[in-house]
Amino acid sequence: MQRASRLKRELQMLSTEPPPGITCWQTEEKIDDLQAQIVGGTETPYEGGLFSLEIKVPERYPFEPPKIRFLTPIYHPNIDNSGRICHDALKLPPKGAWKPSLNISTVLTSIQLLMAEPNPDDPLMADISSEFKYNKQLFTEKAQKWTQEHAVQKNMGVVENNKENNPDQAAPFRKREAQQESEEPAKRTCV
Repeated sequence: MQRASRLKRELQMLSTEPPPGITCWQTEEKIDDLQAQIVGGTETPYEGGLFSLEIKVPERYPFEPPKIRFLTPIYHPNIDNSGRICHDALKLPPKGAWKPSLNISTVLTSIQLLMAEPNPDDPLMADISSEFKYNKQLFTEKAQKWTQEHAVQKNMGVVENNKENNPDQAAPFRKREAQQESEEPAKRTCV
């Protein structure tokens, strides 16, 4: 009951006073199944992109963090091929920083900040992290290319068509996975 009333309040707040560049809504009639979109920040490689996310709210929310993943492919050291995000706010202590006083709005805002300022010291994608640290120009070029290919064209479609779940849209993830398998496996350090 506490989860339902809290989620209702949070969704109301997200619809009346959304954080800049972030939208979030309930899918169908399921209160624990949410969708969100984050606009890529200005002066970042993600500028001009619209990134869709899936949010699954656990039964024990707010005592457990929501499960959030990107549906839109993104080239980022802290986001893997499946769209999973390595971020302290999405993990319980002692390894994470989730606490019940946080909410979906603050977590989405922190993900938006992570997009603008990646954390290469706690990566999910070691190869991208290395590129970010030692060849930032190449990282920026690749991230901009991915944004143009995957996030900008999404602006033209209607999210309710749920293009993200189309098997053809998953091809960029599979392509990147296949590319990584052919190369030396990248060490993933985020737990």
